[in-house]
Amino acid sequence: MSRAAAPTGRQHPSRRVADRLLSWASVIDAATLAQAETTASLPFIYPHVALMPDAHLGKGATVGSVIPTLAAIIPAAVGVDIGCGMIALRTQLERDDLSGRDLRALRLSIEAAVPTSAGAHNTTLSPSAERRAHDLEDRAEEDYTRFAANWRLQLGTLGSGNHFIEVSFDEEDAVWLFLHSGSRGVGNKIAQHHIKVAQRLMNQYWVSLPDPDLAYLAEGTDEFSAYIRDLRWAQHFALLNREEMMDRVTACVEAWVGEPVVERQRINCHHNFTERERHFGKDVWLSRKGAIKATTGTPGVIPGSMGTASYVVVGKGNALALHSSPHGAGRSHSRSAARRKFTAAQLRESMRGIEYRDTTAFLDEIPAAYKDIDQVMADATDLVEVRHTLRQLVNVKGD
Repeated sequence: MSRAAAPTGRQHPSRRVADRLLSWASVIDAATLAQAETTASLPFIYPHVALMPDAHLGKGATVGSVIPTLAAIIPAAVGVDIGCGMIALRTQLERDDLSGRDLRALRLSIEAAVPTSAGAHNTTLSPSAERRAHDLEDRAEEDYTRFAANWRLQLGTLGSGNHFIEVSFDEEDAVWLFLHSGSRGVGNKIAQHHIKVAQRLMNQYWVSLPDPDLAYLAEGTDEFSAYIRDLRWAQHFALLNREEMMDRVTACVEAWVGEPVVERQRINCHHNFTERERHFGKDVWLSRKGAIKATTGTPGVIPGSMGTASYVVVGKGNALALHSSPHGAGRSHSRSAARRKFTAAQLRESMRGIEYRDTTAFLDEIPAAYKDIDQVMADATDLVEVRHTLRQLVNVKGD
């Protein structure tokens, strides 16, 4: 099997920014670096924070950072979309099998099958979503309807922002189905709840922090245990949510091409999560906020922005990077700044040749609002090996 060539770009080795901060980002602003330095200065960080090439400002902790902590967890350093990630499925179909077909019809069928946009949900549970809901109910040690009454109906829904569904092809013209989403409203509410709990405890025990969103929970407390319980449930919700959507997208493609889709490869990976791991001789809680696990040989997916390439990769197990890699392109302009700076005509030009819903609602997702994905991948040369490069044919997003 031939492999995709690694993207070209100025390669940038890791560098030590501070005593406990290493960065792989060649393109990064001063405010993001300062935020990461603040996180790295916390006394329970060990051995260091690893800043990925796609790093940008986040809530409390930088998006695109890998944060190892001893006997504590910072809920905001996991992120508010717990378990957000990607799923990619390589099919037996080739690009020629799609040639001459109505891509708009496929896009519309996907949009009809998968509710998109913030707050969107199903009106009824499909049989597959019902099975997944039962799985989540069996795992639940808490009544999660108190966070989101309709969480069951959100199984199989996309959301908005940078979440997407795509039909793409690789360098061998193999067709891939690919999507990005997380734990939806229930995961967000769970995260916000535990961030507030941590902040309340900091105030209660007179703990002074450089940023209130760096509030943490101490291992061994009831509050810590409750967070881990809810976090793991939300991570599983996010995984099942992606699988439910992929089932629906697959069914849409099957109806459109008139033949079954054969699954050649499947990758499902989180990029907002915490795991117990061992690094540099100590057991830590490793929070990847906008980063994927990249242990040696571990498959992953690194999406570009709307209209650009995405990459199927395997990890290289870089110890200094805490066995992690970037999760995407990373924003270079805020959403409000992108709306002021770019035009609908520029978005349309960047999406030339790709079937998508032509609306100014996606203006803040224009590729120019993100870092150059090829530069991000060049910076990640010692973190991952590129196996496939994906180019978009169809893009589905929520507004």
